[in-house]
Amino acid sequence: MAKPATRSALIEYSLRKLGAPVLEVNVDDDQIDDLVDDAVQFFNERNSDGYMRTFLKYKFDQATIDLMQSDTTETITQTGARATDFLTQNNFIKMPEHVTQVVKIFDFTSKNTTNMFDVRYQWRLNDLWDLTQTEILTYEMVNRRMEDIYWLLEGQKQLRFQMRGDKLYMDLDFKSDVNDGDFVVFDCWRALDPTADTDLYNDIFLKRYLTALIKRQWGQNLSKFKGAQLPGGITMNGEEIRLEGQREVDELEGKMISTYEIPPMDMIG
Repeated sequence: MAKPATRSALIEYSLRKLGAPVLEVNVDDDQIDDLVDDAVQFFNERNSDGYMRTFLKYKFDQATIDLMQSDTTETITQTGARATDFLTQNNFIKMPEHVTQVVKIFDFTSKNTTNMFDVRYQWRLNDLWDLTQTEILTYEMVNRRMEDIYWLLEGQKQLRFQMRGDKLYMDLDFKSDVNDGDFVVFDCWRALDPTADTDLYNDIFLKRYLTALIKRQWGQNLSKFKGAQLPGGITMNGEEIRLEGQREVDELEGKMISTYEIPPMDMIG
């Protein structure tokens, strides 16, 4: 089937591209499974079609808030020196494995106010009492100005995330910023799950990349038989297959950078 929708169909497609069943592709099933995992991981992490933007919400409970205010002690002992204790705050939550990047945390503090001495209250009271006489441009400019002021005075909630550890650290004051039952929303990027998003198996890059990986492994398996004579005078040359597979892998990975991967953003300012 030219449009694989499952893992096994993708494997069969790649083997057919290499000549099976006319030729015997000398690659073990476990090796092929490893190569499929490598190909899907590379696709998820680098190809712009391998991940998508998503929003996740998390609800705090009192037990989590108390835990995030505690510390973990790490003792470092050096020869000829006294032991040194380092404290690390447990201000993190475990993220799902499919999350590859956390962009920001949305401000969960309401901008609505009933305090008559608040600048927003006074502005709405004095300038927005009749919206029919207020220009939309003026309203937008004042709102942006206020956002700049609050961003300067209060700042954004800072976070740190490392995909390999699945830990999202939030640099908050958990005594005042978060209450029991509060929700926080994260702007994230998540990898597509091929078992749910089966169209991933039919991606043209993934099909070609897996085929090249299997070809390289096939040549590597046969390279130890280089120069061996087969009946009929045929000479095995696994090294040539390996080199050809390596060239295809390098070409596809280069194309990933130039064509499929989102370019890194420049630092401006």
